[in-house]
Amino acid sequence: MATYLIATDSDELFRLLDAAIGGTATIARVTSGYAVRAAVKELEPDLVVLDLQIGNMGGMATCMDLRLEEGAGRLAPQNVLMLLDRPADVFLARRSGADGWVIKPIDPLRVRKAARAVQAGGTYHDEPSIA
Repeated sequence: MATYLIATDSDELFRLLDAAIGGTATIARVTSGYAVRAAVKELEPDLVVLDLQIGNMGGMATCMDLRLEEGAGRLAPQNVLMLLDRPADVFLARRSGADGWVIKPIDPLRVRKAARAVQAGGTYHDEPSIA
């Protein structure tokens, strides 16, 4: 079974994600961006899910930290899915090097589809619709 690391300080969001993807993977959780790198080294997850807002070190900074560690050869490449607060945050997800993103509110079907795609080494871009 796959291992997913979820980084969020929101209990409500964690419960929603656990319900959406928990049956398809073993779920681990950290509640700060600073804890992600150590958890990735320890758990070697198949997917890292980052909430955009995680205490003092948000999802963008955390994703960039992972990418820098990968580039320096100190960390294996990670599959990163970011949870965005609004469509304007797509810019941040792209800049940070996330493999995929989902814009809140979270829909369980979209999250499952995104998690599967990113875990498999692909991408998932929940693009805002332009009316």
